[in-house]
Amino acid sequence: MSPLWTHEDASAASGGTAHGVWSAQGVSIDSRTVKTEDLFVAIKGPNSDGHDYVATALAAGAAAAMVSERRTDWPDDAPLLLVENTDAGLAALGHGARKRIGENACIIGVTGSVGKTGTKEALRHCLAEQAPTTATEGNLNNQWGLPLSLARMPAATVYGIFELGMNHAGEISALSKILQPDIAIITTVEPVHTEFFDSVEGIADAKAEIFDGMNPDGVAILNRDNAYFDRLIGHAETRELSKIISFGSDPSADARLIDCELQDAFSDIEADICGEQIHYRLGAPGRHWVLNSLAVLAGIKAAGGDIAKATDGLANLAPMKGRGERRTISVDGGDFTLIDESYNASPASMRAALQVLANSIPGKDGRRIAVLGDMLELGENSDTIHSELAPELTSAGVDIVFTAGTHMANLASALPESITASHGEASDEVLPKVIETVRAGDIVTVKGSLGSRMGPIADALRALDGK
Repeated sequence: MSPLWTHEDASAASGGTAHGVWSAQGVSIDSRTVKTEDLFVAIKGPNSDGHDYVATALAAGAAAAMVSERRTDWPDDAPLLLVENTDAGLAALGHGARKRIGENACIIGVTGSVGKTGTKEALRHCLAEQAPTTATEGNLNNQWGLPLSLARMPAATVYGIFELGMNHAGEISALSKILQPDIAIITTVEPVHTEFFDSVEGIADAKAEIFDGMNPDGVAILNRDNAYFDRLIGHAETRELSKIISFGSDPSADARLIDCELQDAFSDIEADICGEQIHYRLGAPGRHWVLNSLAVLAGIKAAGGDIAKATDGLANLAPMKGRGERRTISVDGGDFTLIDESYNASPASMRAALQVLANSIPGKDGRRIAVLGDMLELGENSDTIHSELAPELTSAGVDIVFTAGTHMANLASALPESITASHGEASDEVLPKVIETVRAGDIVTVKGSLGSRMGPIADALRALDGK
């Protein structure tokens, strides 16, 4: 197997100086998970300095370490890549990986207020069946995650799919200039991270920064149903992008939803994808997944892929842990269903999750149960935004609601008497009550921002399986 980086390639890409002869099969910025033959990059972060862990990484089998200084406690013959700044060195390594892929390769950048990770995973899932494909692992989408993901991209890659995230203006612009996407997908613009923006228009402008690293022959894929569609088009036209493809249920959308039948665990869809009418099944439930699947197919078509083959992949697509994964849990008397949405939450994704819960039919004597943690980074209107979810829970037919967190207390107070409610200041206070309550036939959705720590509740429910 050809190395991902030789000492010569890495020094040329990063502008650094290699010490020793070495080759790497991977790139890592975490000494705790570094693998044999990784190039360890010693990032100086806000809470720790990776240089403190170079010896640990090399002892664990790292091929070499990218560093900005030499320390006396390292062996004299330590394999190194010495650069002026490891942040810049990692970015340059990612940029070098971007430059060396073949002319026929296609890089797709994905951003949006919600749905970007699922869209990225769907693209990966479908395109990997057609050609060598590289994609962001998890949500490594920030100032370190995006360059790291790029630096891990083999030279033989045909399709690269990378996620770009942000919570402040200017972040995506810097990432896009490293990535230089051929195709940019913006799933939607919604009021998330409003703590850091004066308006949703500002969020739209920040998402449109994905165009900043694109050449004029690039393709923008935009949500025609979104209220900020025209604003995004304006940004794409300012960058003089050659092609704009719209998706959605709007009659004028290029990738247009004609009809769909939403089931509890999948959806059957009829759509027109840029003039090609198709029927397909989507293994991930929910209308939000349906709409994003249109962007996926539009992106695959724009990249030169086969959308007929892609629909085969969409049929067996399943949501990831923390992002809508469904799990059947066996308990006394039968099974209950866990829908794990615990990784993140915003008003838009919360409503989407509740709609999926509404479409799910409990078993005999079962109930719909929502276990909800705070949605974070919503700014001064956070309490009101949380309380406004009450009608959504009622219309979804939810029987029992557990809430956790300071902001969710406002939702608990706003719930009608027809819904059994229980509140705790934190998720660990709610967890025992959830475990005591759940029974066979129930459908349980667990959702909240990562910082609200709803993941342990989902894990505890999984642990009931077979007990």
